[in-house]
Amino acid sequence: MSQTFRHPEILEIARREGRVTVERLADYFSVTQQTIRRDLTDLADAGQLERVHGGAVLPSGTSNIEYEDRRALNEAAKVAIARACAARIPSDSSVFLNIGTSTEAVARELLRHQNLLVVTNNMNVANILVANPECQIVVAGGSLRRSDGGLVGDMTTQIIRQFKLDLAVMGCSALDADGDLLDFDFQEIGVSQAILEQSRSAFLVADTSKFQRNAPARIASMSEIDTFFTDAPPPAALIDHCREWGTEIALCPP
Repeated sequence: MSQTFRHPEILEIARREGRVTVERLADYFSVTQQTIRRDLTDLADAGQLERVHGGAVLPSGTSNIEYEDRRALNEAAKVAIARACAARIPSDSSVFLNIGTSTEAVARELLRHQNLLVVTNNMNVANILVANPECQIVVAGGSLRRSDGGLVGDMTTQIIRQFKLDLAVMGCSALDADGDLLDFDFQEIGVSQAILEQSRSAFLVADTSKFQRNAPARIASMSEIDTFFTDAPPPAALIDHCREWGTEIALCPP
């Protein structure tokens, strides 16, 4: 069976079950797992599926995919982006890191930095940076979101507003062609906006799969970002906007 016939049936299975796995589809179609991975990549590139570890899920514009699946999504791109971003963060500086698997990747690349102050509403980031004795960590307390270790709500926002730091390193759930940073959790929006307001400069870390997703809540415009670290060129219209805004696009191919 050619991919022309497999693709519609893969989508139908995903709509019926919410998720498809490489192993099961390979057995179902009697093809190799490599063939199914190519099919899923093609469908993800077309915005019809979202790749996760071991398979794919239907993309959603109203709810995020599971955190462990997001952690494995585009892992090589996240590592390349994180390394490039961390290389621009000097020792002897103060940094906000918000919620997300991309900011967690940046935290791992900061383990050898010296004399850092990191303020974060991401429990995972705090736990990663514990391994760096040269890093002072401040956790912005608030309501714990068990699904991903994020701290959100008014208390978190109030704590963040007590600081003025050198740099914010931001992630987001989705990006649109106008350059808006989007998210799913309305409680997280105010926290992310406060982080941007209390930072002297801002980095965005997001791979290009974020352009294939949608989310209902707006954090900010990329015009508020100094440098956008990503793995491949964004849409041409956004490149033009970034040029007008003075937002640097730093390409970090995996």
